[in-house]
Amino acid sequence: MRTGTPPAPTTSGGAGGPALLLVAHGSRDPRHAATVDALVHRVRALRPGLDVTTAYLDHCAPRIAQVAGRLGDAVAVPLLLNRAFHAKTDIPAALRTAGADLPLADVLGPSPLLLDALDRRLAEAGLPLRTAAQRARTGVVLAAAGSSDPAADAATRALAAAWRRSRGWAAVEVAYASADGPRVPEALAALRAAGAVRTAVAPYLLAPGRLPDRIAAAAGDAHVLAEVIGAAEEVAVLLLDRYDAARSSAGARRALSA
Repeated sequence: MRTGTPPAPTTSGGAGGPALLLVAHGSRDPRHAATVDALVHRVRALRPGLDVTTAYLDHCAPRIAQVAGRLGDAVAVPLLLNRAFHAKTDIPAALRTAGADLPLADVLGPSPLLLDALDRRLAEAGLPLRTAAQRARTGVVLAAAGSSDPAADAATRALAAAWRRSRGWAAVEVAYASADGPRVPEALAALRAAGAVRTAVAPYLLAPGRLPDRIAAAAGDAHVLAEVIGAAEEVAVLLLDRYDAARSSAGARRALSA
């Protein structure tokens, strides 16, 4: 099995401050780890001197227990779009088990940077985005993984609403590749019923794998199917934003306790 980015050789943040421990979900699909590797390269290019180490919850190596316990000064940043079970339970538990008392950053979503990344993927897929009139005739399916956590699904729906308002789409419908809720064909039908002349499907997922493949297979009636968000520059910037915020909060807490 292909593994992700190997652990960094040092245990401190080096010239760039505390190390960034990027915590990804992991997948048996090798495209997942390849995407994480590409994203790590982007983060390192944006902030030279920052130590970036990857750990996975499942399927890939190294696991959190192999990495987190030996890190000294570091901030853990989850490579997750929503604050659901993995963010609330799995990652904190894995860090505790590893004996790592690390600041834990917030998840990536929601963020305007994710909307920019979604726009980028739609444009790359050939969707005309230059004018307000083109957007006003286009309906988009925001195709997410889905979650059993109502708050996580509510956050996805709120992001879809913000995307429609800020970009002027004819409509944005949420669909899920798993869990309960509308599927891509139902969402496409809702877009057409809302008057969309052109339809597009934008996977709200960070890496290729089983769920994105399921979304692609269901998107046959759409005019445009975008790629997953992947190692977009906006995601790298957002990871550093989350790292900086968690680092600042941890520093403030240490100052208060002192």
